[in-house]
Amino acid sequence: MGRELRNSDLVVMAAAVADFRPRSVAAGKLRRSGAGLTVELEAVPDLLASTLEARKAGSRVFGFALEPADRLRASALEKLARKDLAGIVANPLETMDAPDIDGTLFLRDGRELSPDRRLAKRAFAAWLTGVIA
Repeated sequence: MGRELRNSDLVVMAAAVADFRPRSVAAGKLRRSGAGLTVELEAVPDLLASTLEARKAGSRVFGFALEPADRLRASALEKLARKDLAGIVANPLETMDAPDIDGTLFLRDGRELSPDRRLAKRAFAAWLTGVIA
């Protein structure tokens, strides 16, 4: 990934699939027992944050934040600064399984952009592409 980043003027990173993964994987089937099972999790690497050192100077990097609506703005702005992004798309967690989205693009310069209404996810992607291109 580093080689591509060093040559890219614009990078749009997809949202993380998950923030955690199982710490270990069983070699085979785990048999059911009355004792139950505890799964120990570990954080997955933050791919977007890991791009900081490999980015081309002056490149514009965009990411995504999926959070509950009550902390969406604060979380998105924190990630925008911490990951040194040009912008971050904030998606309410509540729209994850919905056919449409009510996302907001927070930009480094302080602007907040969003379509004038909820959009189908494909339509939102087209709107976003137009805005950041």
